[in-house]
Amino acid sequence: MNEMSILDPVLLIAIPLGLAFLIPLLGLVSKKIVRWIPVVGFLFNGIVALLILPHVLKQPIIVKIGGFVPPFGINLYAGSVGMLLASLIAITGFLVSIYAVKYITKGAEQKYHILFLLLLTGATGVVLTGDIFNLFVFFEILCISSYALVAYLGTRSGLEASIKYLIQGSIGSSFLLIGIGLLYGQFGTLNMADLARQIVDYTEPSVFVSMVFMITGLGIEAAIFPLNAWLPDAHSSAPSSVSAVLSGIAIEVGLYAVIRVLFTIFAVSNFFIFFMVLGVLTVLIGEMSAFAQKNIKRMLAYSSIGQIGLIVFAFSISTQLGVAGGLFQMVSHTLGKALLFLCAGYMIFRTGSMEISSLEGIGKKMPITALCFTIGTFSIVGLPPFTGFASKFMIIRAALANGELLLQILIGLVLVGTIIEGAYFFKIIQTIYFKGAHKTDNREEAPVTALIPMLILVSFIIVIGMFPNIIDKVLQPAASELLDQVKYIGSVLG
Repeated sequence: MNEMSILDPVLLIAIPLGLAFLIPLLGLVSKKIVRWIPVVGFLFNGIVALLILPHVLKQPIIVKIGGFVPPFGINLYAGSVGMLLASLIAITGFLVSIYAVKYITKGAEQKYHILFLLLLTGATGVVLTGDIFNLFVFFEILCISSYALVAYLGTRSGLEASIKYLIQGSIGSSFLLIGIGLLYGQFGTLNMADLARQIVDYTEPSVFVSMVFMITGLGIEAAIFPLNAWLPDAHSSAPSSVSAVLSGIAIEVGLYAVIRVLFTIFAVSNFFIFFMVLGVLTVLIGEMSAFAQKNIKRMLAYSSIGQIGLIVFAFSISTQLGVAGGLFQMVSHTLGKALLFLCAGYMIFRTGSMEISSLEGIGKKMPITALCFTIGTFSIVGLPPFTGFASKFMIIRAALANGELLLQILIGLVLVGTIIEGAYFFKIIQTIYFKGAHKTDNREEAPVTALIPMLILVSFIIVIGMFPNIIDKVLQPAASELLDQVKYIGSVLG
């Protein structure tokens, strides 16, 4: 791996981390340069990640930090799943960074860009690490950056949301660390592959206790019901560029960590019915809560909870098609929800209010932003020909494949959640286009730096939705990787 130079996965962590520490120095030269540092960093990461991705579809890349062989040294595991998510993190980070160039112009700009780089560095580290202690370290980088960014605007609601997020996140981190400590005490290793190898033949109930602590800790960041009380306030109080990555990246990374721990380390199969039911509950509670909202960002936040429930349900099917559908839904949600928060950001900026009623007639004043928002809602709901339809259809196929009555009932409840989702998004579309035509205010279209990332996200949503085979070539190897614990162990330990 060391001879691959620019195709070294370590760069995906090292470059944004290095740029974060470089920003204070560059800020002495020019404040305007600082705004473009994350753009450059995530453009580099996106290119490198997409170049590495075809390699890992055939064989994972194991990076041995310091040359020490696992399990004695730290290693990165750049497999199909990790690189798929690393690519998604880099692309989303790049587009949101462009958006932030003119959106984030007040307050402590340097600190914002440093924290933004650190947040996505932590997220990338989580999806690539091969040991559970560094999983904790990268997770903390992600979480601490998120706490600060939620409070960036300095409003009372932002500070309250940040403190609530901090308290619940700290409890989650403590649970995660306790679980890691228990595993290390029993097995004397932190390497995921080595833990998986030893746990296979271990039947003591203490292993179950470790799993519960870890899943509970990670489940808070993943916003799985009932561990998601922090999310609506945090997402609605943060700047919209932050909301886009919290919803599109942070909770997905938390969910990835849950799935990696369950599938790779513990390889549990007898708890998946519990997670199926939990996923469906999360869908219904998230969608019903979203339906009741009058604040557009809170509505989008609760919608994210519903989407996470669907992803949990898909992974819990634990078949090749189900896991692939869960990964596809992750991609679909990231693209769709990032787009919606970016569109909402400038609609709120132009109207001066987060109330849905304040958006009356804005479709005529901001036609491109409104169109992008509409396409984002269609994708999230699952209408063709957008990514949301393709991913949800794959999940439905997976649920019905075995002909089990329980799965048929649960997927029926998921579809009820989708109908509720369609209803509240239709209310927003109706408000944007069919109300308030008499308004003659001076609202303007979003600037080019905001429209470019919106339109790129729209193009991804349409192209992948119309040609899902493009991403299916990555989804199938990624699903196989998560389901094949033995192959994972062999890849790392030889």
